[in-house]
Amino acid sequence: MTDESTVDQMTVSLIRDQIKVAHEWFEGAMTGVTQAHAAWQPAGTTHPIGSLYAHATVTEDVMINALIQGGAPLFATSRSSKTGISDLQVEAKLEWARSVQVGLGQACQFTHAVYANTDAYLANLGDDQLGRIVDLSQQEMSQWPLGAFLITFVLGHIHDMMGEISVLTGLQGLQGYRSWHTSKLMSPPTQRYTND
Repeated sequence: MTDESTVDQMTVSLIRDQIKVAHEWFEGAMTGVTQAHAAWQPAGTTHPIGSLYAHATVTEDVMINALIQGGAPLFATSRSSKTGISDLQVEAKLEWARSVQVGLGQACQFTHAVYANTDAYLANLGDDQLGRIVDLSQQEMSQWPLGAFLITFVLGHIHDMMGEISVLTGLQGLQGYRSWHTSKLMSPPTQRYTND
């Protein structure tokens, strides 16, 4: 866990930029993925792309709206029945991953709504709130300062899921992970987000 002195050095704008870039790269890892690619059942205990995409989106929705803000996730409010995901789960067990149906078109719209929601939350968050404690005791975890939670759980989870999806796209003949030097997604934050 990050100590308080590290939290004091973080700023919301840095966290916001990192999460925006992670969302861009995550979507880049999905480039060329069709419904067939998303539903492909890999060997062993690996989860299909569609379930990883669904898990990443649902988990971010829950982390930002329920765990951090104490409200309801988008999938239970404004995006109810508009997720493209047949069974909404945060805990991605193998049985769920093998059976969940993910319609990429609607799931992508839901994912982009979650991204926009996360960005709107971060846009209104003050640096002085990064030390606020997020209590994860109900998830059988400890308490985390908000800044450390955003970096470790929200940002880290996006990167984790991007890596898993990249392996599975590569196994199916797609490019998979796009490195920063070949990506057209990367540009300085001031050039990327002119409407901030």
